[in-house]
Amino acid sequence: ALLDERALLACMAYVDLNPIRAGLAQTPETSEYTSVQERIKDPNPSSLSLFRDQSETDGEIPFRFQDYLTLVDWSGRAIRADKPGYIPPHAPPILERLGMERSATLDYVRRKHDCSTNALGPVSRVRAMARSAGLKFIKGMRFSQLLCPEVG
Repeated sequence: ALLDERALLACMAYVDLNPIRAGLAQTPETSEYTSVQERIKDPNPSSLSLFRDQSETDGEIPFRFQDYLTLVDWSGRAIRADKPGYIPPHAPPILERLGMERSATLDYVRRKHDCSTNALGPVSRVRAMARSAGLKFIKGMRFSQLLCPEVG
């Protein structure tokens, strides 16, 4: 099953990289009409399957979305003789381009804190979670804005 899951991910990345390989875009977030761009603009698109970290169940795609973004970014940097386009080597990694800072994440997980009163994720999702729990205030909004900015 793991090989099938990896093959699924490789096929998705191959398709999402088509505009880059054709020289029509330089990065996944600027690749018009791709599922990766749609997922970046809307973390929970109703028309696409969710990744494991975007669903309260196991999800339909057994990988984390950030890992998929990293795979697409890494794969898109490969220069192929048979294709005109690739992600430029000087472009920062996609997680940095989208404002998802690793250092902020590491600082957060190293701190001692009461996780039961905090939430972390895109602000729109944290607010939705707070509303569904009947909360008017939730700790972690400022950090969520830094670590997981809304894109779009």
